[in-house]
Formats: sequence, structure tokens, C-alpha cells
Amino acid sequence: MAKEKGDIFPIRAIFAFIAGFCSVLIFHQGTLSILHAVGITAATPFPYGPTKPFGLPQIWSLAFWGGIWGIALALADRSFPGGPGYWLLTLVFGAIGPTFVAWLVVFPLKGLPLGGGWKPSGIATGLMINAAWGVGTALMLQGLTAWQALRR
Repeated sequence: MAKEKGDIFPIRAIFAFIAGFCSVLIFHQGTLSILHAVGITAATPFPYGPTKPFGLPQIWSLAFWGGIWGIALALADRSFPGGPGYWLLTLVFGAIGPTFVAWLVVFPLKGLPLGGGWKPSGIATGLMINAAWGVGTALMLQGLTAWQALRR
């Protein structure tokens, strides 16, 4: 959205990180829970297996990177139109950005095939959970920004 009067970037970046972090826990993993429950994916929500190199549970690693992507979304959304176009672009940003980086960068770094082997269920799952994350992040960022404005 357009820069609002008095908008302070460091505060917005903190809000964006919080929104992205929380959106992983609510929207991303919530969508994964639904997809798992209806049998679209075998991936289980809220994974607690250790990540390398620090052994941090996967869910907290996902949430951290969701926060980083939240900052990226907050930078990008400054050029998004208002109204329905805003929400459509946050959905597209979430679906495309984090998903393609996971498929083309993260998976190969972890020794997994590009795109997870390009299986239809994996493609659908990645796009849907990250699209939900994008909209959820934008929704929470808007809420935090409105809350900040009310406090002034």
C-alpha cells in the first residue's frame, strides 16, 4: 500500500516480521492442516524435527523465515494497488516468492530434487500454503499498522 503519513520503516519492518512469523503458525500451518486432513498431502503440520545446523524445531525455523519473507512483502506491497488488487497481489506474492525459492534454492541445498520432484500434490500444497501465508501476513500487517495509527 502507499506510504502513509508518518509511517516509520523500522516499526513497519518489525510489524512485518511479527505478521510473517505469526502467519506461518496460523495461516500457513492451518492450510497445511486442512490439506493433510483431506488427503491432498502427506506432509504433517507443525513439524518439530530438528533443523541443521542448530537443531531448532522445523516449525520455528519456518516461522522465522516467514518473518523474513514478511519484511520482503512489506517492502513489495508499497507498490501494490489498493482494494481487491492489493489482496490478489499479496496472495500471488506468497504463492510465488517463497514457493519458488523453496523449490529452486532450499530443496537443492537440502539434497532434495528441484521442486520436490514436481509432484502435482507437492506443487498444489506449496502454492496453497504460501498463498495463505501471503494473505495472512498482509492481513496482520494491516491490523498492526491500523493499531499503530490508533495509538498516535
